[in-house]
Amino acid sequence: MPTVILVRHGRSTANTDGVLAGWSPGVALDDTGRAQATALAARLAALPLAAVVSSPLQRCRETLQPLLDTRPELPLHTDDRVGECHYGDWTGRKLSELAEEPLWVTVQRHASAAVFPGAGGESLRGMQARAVDALRDWNDRIEAEHGPDALYLVCSHGDIIKALAADALGMHLDLFQRIGTDPCSVTVIRYTPHRPFLLRLGDTGDLTGLVPPPRPQTEDGAQGPAAPDDAVVGGSTGTP
Repeated sequence: MPTVILVRHGRSTANTDGVLAGWSPGVALDDTGRAQATALAARLAALPLAAVVSSPLQRCRETLQPLLDTRPELPLHTDDRVGECHYGDWTGRKLSELAEEPLWVTVQRHASAAVFPGAGGESLRGMQARAVDALRDWNDRIEAEHGPDALYLVCSHGDIIKALAADALGMHLDLFQRIGTDPCSVTVIRYTPHRPFLLRLGDTGDLTGLVPPPRPQTEDGAQGPAAPDDAVVGGSTGTP
């Protein structure tokens, strides 16, 4: 099954201002975020990406633009299911103010019970479920179109990526706040028929090690099987 590269958008004006942006319109990258997006395109240059999927929000689309400018052949798809959590009445408020709300403790310590107040407010359980469903649907689609060794990219948001990483690790959602994802960091999950493998978490460094190695040739010249879904006992050797 494919490997998905989850990219958190670059630093936004809301990040700089300490505001919970949610689905607020017009939240753009700041100068640092634009520089991060340019650097991301260079970091991804060697990877044979099959497709790019984006949250519909502006800060994700701006993060992807330098990559798409340099690789116009990449198909871009938009999926609301990897969009930001719907924070309801919390949207647009200062994080310093929200930290005084009783719900803040629930979000931090018992996330599976957290439901954001107001019209359109979403539960963190619902947020995780829609994001996991989205990845599984895209895994099936990308594998059908590009094969089991395909790499594809999803640009999304911090809580979404943390929830997806928790699912891949088999962690209860109540523990997902233990995971960190900085702006424009990369989290990578390789899915197999039996379980996922978390290959990178919040990575801001070199990504060339993600290039799929060539499959071995069989005696009749056909490609051998895909990488096994067993973990390497003792740890990865660091070689293809």
